[in-house]
Order: sequence, then structure tokens, then C-alpha cells
Amino acid sequence: MTIETSSYQDAINALINVLGSENLLTDEYSRNLYAQDVYTKDLLALAVARPANKSQLSEILKISKEYSITVVPRGGGMSYTKGYVPSKENTLMIDMSGMSRVLEINEQDMYVTVECGCTWKALHEALKGTGLRTPYWGTLSGSKASIGGGLSQNSVFWGTGQYGTAVDSVIGLEVVIADGTIIKTGSGAQINSTPFFRHYGPDLTGLFTADTGALGFKAEATLRLMPELPAKGYLAFDFKTADESLDAMSEIGRKGLAMECFGFDPFLQTQRLKRESLSSDVKALAGVMKSSGSLFGALKEGAKVALAGRGYMKDVDYSVQIIVEDRIEIAVNARMKEIREIVAKFNGKEIENSIPKIVRANPFGPVNGMLGPEGERWVPSHGLFPHSKLKSAFKAIENVFESHKEGMDKYGIGAGHLFAVVSTNCFVLEPVFFWPDAYTEIHEHSVEKDHLAKLTKFDENLEARDLVQQIRTDLVELYKDLGAVHLQIGKTYRFKEGIEPDTYKLIEAIKAIVDPEGRINPESLGLK
Repeated sequence: MTIETSSYQDAINALINVLGSENLLTDEYSRNLYAQDVYTKDLLALAVARPANKSQLSEILKISKEYSITVVPRGGGMSYTKGYVPSKENTLMIDMSGMSRVLEINEQDMYVTVECGCTWKALHEALKGTGLRTPYWGTLSGSKASIGGGLSQNSVFWGTGQYGTAVDSVIGLEVVIADGTIIKTGSGAQINSTPFFRHYGPDLTGLFTADTGALGFKAEATLRLMPELPAKGYLAFDFKTADESLDAMSEIGRKGLAMECFGFDPFLQTQRLKRESLSSDVKALAGVMKSSGSLFGALKEGAKVALAGRGYMKDVDYSVQIIVEDRIEIAVNARMKEIREIVAKFNGKEIENSIPKIVRANPFGPVNGMLGPEGERWVPSHGLFPHSKLKSAFKAIENVFESHKEGMDKYGIGAGHLFAVVSTNCFVLEPVFFWPDAYTEIHEHSVEKDHLAKLTKFDENLEARDLVQQIRTDLVELYKDLGAVHLQIGKTYRFKEGIEPDTYKLIEAIKAIVDPEGRINPESLGLK
């Protein structure tokens, strides 16, 4: 699409009339920054629009329709699957971060409504003191990652072991489609009702979740509330083989014993230990002490973490980290007893529980991990598998790495694995890559300045980058063949190629209704 100079200026003027010049960015740096994700830097954006509310968002989309402008939503910028980067020239990026209010905390009807540019951290802080939380309550990058992005991409971590993914906690949406129309879903669409219940007729809420922003712009979201679970326990284990760690995690997951259950292979564990510093341990220790609930508990827990240090991890192979929550301590103890019995069956050895304790006490830290411990580029890939396919899938992924071993050694590419359970029926395998290469504007913008200053600034390394891309492409093809599914599908995973043709025709038909000109985030989900 080419926009003529006069038409471009007319569109810019119309957008400025809605947003003000301060909320329409046309400088080259912004057009570059807002068109990147953690992994991809390609086309410049036409401009960056920053709406303050759903009415402005609707007006932006009406103007975009009038001038035939492609539009792409951008949340916190933490994706790595091209989910929100432009695929066409002259794409208007719509930065949702200005729509960040917590609109209603309804303690009687047990829901919370937020604007979709709100971060998971901001929602977490807004709920402090209420004794309530959402079942799924955020991703580790939640200091930056938005709720709308989490629902578009589907995200995991906090609460995932028992309550599933981000979309499992949403009960209603307000979505703005391509022509600016605002659509409500769930019980909120009943003209005399409120957004307290998800399923009223066909599940339109589900239709607009996990769509990678291809079907519309999420303006507001309503999430279920539940009572906080005040009793907590922490466990960590060392396994000598991948199979034993995967077997143990699967059984813990199937029995729904852990709120969070995640693990690292030896390489990723080593990277984590390199990344953390004594100063960050001190900060984390303060978080552990504050979260203990009493002065005696604070001193006791703080002393445990401080005395453990990090030396205990040096001889650990496959670590599994577990957080258990329940209403009362006796219930937590019962869960932990059963977890220990499962681990013993698979030859696991209990180790210090500093990692889950520190992570839980500091749930939304800085996103410094988007670069490696020395300043290397970092990117994950992942597949979601049923427990029955887990070990064979892991071996197949390892075979892909082995087939590229010579090149990986040549270019200094390291790869490890993150493991995690999702509710009772699902397991995440996430290979993670590190390689020496130049970082980009999004890293400079997102990583803490003091931390960034300590890292090596590598030169551009196109050979290593190309090989990482080739390995990721091989993995994506493997995932499709193994029947894996994915969270942030974006424009990376083979969604169209792996879906039953008649099912995909229905998705195309829905797209044709809500976005007949194909202007919203084209190529996401393989849609044109």
C-alpha cells in the first residue's frame, strides 16, 4: 500500500484532531522502536497513535478505514513471534499503554474491569489490600506486559499451575473492530446486565482471545476475582535426568498440587546463575522478608535465603521449582507431602528453595532477562504438549539441536530449556537461545539503564542470527508435525498449515466479517 503525500497528511491531521500532536508520534525513532518486538526489527511504522480511551481508539480505526491504513495493536512490547510488528509498509501502530486504568473492582460480584493497556503489575498493585486476586494474575514480564497483550497472545505463569492461562480468567471484553464499532461480549452484552459472567450465548469472549490481535482491538477486559490464598509453601528439587524431571512435573501437574511448577535444564540454570548478582539477591531478600507476614517470619525466611546463597545450585542438573498455595497451612503441608512422595518415585533430591521463594516475593521485576547475562541476544521458542507426548517431543527438540551442533559451536549459540505445567492437562517445553549479537532500540528502551551499562555491547552478528532463525524455523516445523499448539502464535508458528482446513475456513469467514479489508494486523494467524 502506498499513501500519497496529500492523503498521508490528511490522515495525520485527522488523527491529530482526535489525539493531539503529543499522542501521535511521527519521528523516526518512535516509528522504529514501536515496530519492533524482542526478536524482530524490520519495517518502520507509518506513525504511532496513543489513544487514551476506547472512544479515541474507535475514532482512530474509523480514520484508518477512511484512508485504507493498515493498523497493528501494541501492548507492552514483550512478544517475540512478530505478533505486533508490521508486515506491510505504512502501518499505523496503535500503542495501547495510554489506556491503563483499573475501571472497577467489584468485590460483591467478584470481577475486576480494566483498560487493556493496563499492565499485570498495575492490576496486582490495585488489588492489594482487598484480599482478592484474579486466578491467573500475570506473566513474569508483567511490569511491562499488558493485559490486552496477554489475552491476545495468551500468556502463562502466575497461577498457571492450577488455573491455566490468561484467557481462562477473562469473563468479558469490549473490542473495537476494523470500522470502529465497539462490541461487548459475555453478560456485559446484555443491555440490562453487568460483565459478571462469560457464557451468554455463543462464547464471543473466546472468539477474541488468543487471536494475536487479528480480529479486533481489546479496549476493556473483565476478569474473575477469587480470594487470595494466604498459606504458601516452597519446594525445589534436583533431578539427574530430563526424563525423571519431566515425569515428576507431569504427575504434579496432573494432580493439581502446585500453583506454579517450573524447571530448568543445566544450561538455562547456569545462565540464570550468571545473570543474578549479589546486589540483586539483596533486593530479592528484602522482598522475601516483606512477604513473610511477621517480624519473626521475616528474619527466619531472610536468614534461610541468605545462608543458602547460590553455591547449592552448582551441582544441580535439572531443577524443578514449586510454589504451593492454599487457604490454611495444614492444606499446604498436605500438598507438599504429596509432592515429595511423587518426587521420590523419580529419584529427585530436595534442595534449597531460594529460587521459588525469591521469585514469588518479587513477582514483577524488571525485564532485564530479555538480554543474556553477558549482553547476548535472547529468544525463546515453545510448544504446548499433552503429558503423553512430552518426553518424545523433548527428544525430538534435542535432535534438532544436535543436527545444528557444529554451527552452534562455531557461532557461540547456546540453547537451554524451560519447563512448566499448565493446569492439569498441559505442559510447556520452551527452548531458549542465547547468542552474541547487537541488541536493538527495544532492549535499550526496556532494560534498566544501570543493568544495560554493565553488559557487553556486541557487534552485529548476522551469521549467528541467521542460524538461530534456521533452528527456530526447524523447530516450528517440528512442532506442527508433533501436533503441538502455541501461546503467542503471532506470525511465526504454522497455525494455518496445522489447522483442519474447514476449521480455518470458519476463521477466515469471521475475519471477513470483522475486518473485511484485512487491515488489522495482517498475516497474524496466517490471515491476509
